[in-house]
Amino acid sequence: MTTHDSTEQIVLATQGLRKSYGKVQALRGVDLEVRRGEILGFLGPNGAGKTTTIRCLLDLIRPDGGTARVLGIDPQADPVAVQAHCGYLPGELRLNDNWTAERQLRFFSDMRGGTADGDLVRQLAARLELELKRPIKNLSKGNKQKVGVVQALMHRPELLMLDEPTGGLDPLMQQEVLGLIREARADGATVFFSSHIMSEVQAVADRVAMIRQGKIVEIAETSALISRALRHTTVQFKEPVDYSPLAALPGVTLLSRGDGTSVTLQVEGDMDGLIKALGAFSVRDLETTRPSLEEVFLTYYKTG
Repeated sequence: MTTHDSTEQIVLATQGLRKSYGKVQALRGVDLEVRRGEILGFLGPNGAGKTTTIRCLLDLIRPDGGTARVLGIDPQADPVAVQAHCGYLPGELRLNDNWTAERQLRFFSDMRGGTADGDLVRQLAARLELELKRPIKNLSKGNKQKVGVVQALMHRPELLMLDEPTGGLDPLMQQEVLGLIREARADGATVFFSSHIMSEVQAVADRVAMIRQGKIVEIAETSALISRALRHTTVQFKEPVDYSPLAALPGVTLLSRGDGTSVTLQVEGDMDGLIKALGAFSVRDLETTRPSLEEVFLTYYKTG
């Protein structure tokens, strides 16, 4: 088996990754890096290329061009080594309807050389309220998804590659799975997960990579992406004032004016200039709403 350097800080990297299905260009030169110990959220609408990227990284499909390295290994040269060190949750997990969840998980473990931790399997099943003795044909879509989550985590992999991990789960179970992702990272795992649900990426990801029509349009720290975007700020004054100097500040746009005692402004970038300018006014109240990751994302899609 190929070995990899445990000191390497980039655990997953692609350069110029390209993949077409007939005339459809699924990937148009994807450049991506995931650092050791981080959670990177891979964001994009359905059809943007998220699943294709993950499948190329695991050598489940072959790219038409570009390079990929996973844990220092070329997936095309040694896919067995890559898959042994990864916990992979596909978007569509194939299960044997005639087996129980327990038998299916044992099969997945055997495929990896029997590396699953039996105690961990039982702990994960309990937290996810998954009945291990129940036949898979009797499980709901959400419970089948739980089988997928357990099989991805049960051998304590150093790299988790999760394709829409909360798909089909109710809100409480979605939160439980996000908690498991955080805990896996705390235990030393690196997590790369795709999603089209902005709120869950915002909740757990250190960084976000946005993919659009097969190309990465942005990679940034989640907090920076949100903080540098537009904000809406409503200022209420103690008495009517001339607030035209505020609207003239760089990056500030007047959205609505009240009767002279209030104003709503759009602020691009940091708030420092506006806060200093407000020092000249008698301010009764100040309310700022930060955009959600979804609003940031939609801005990129309108302008990209």
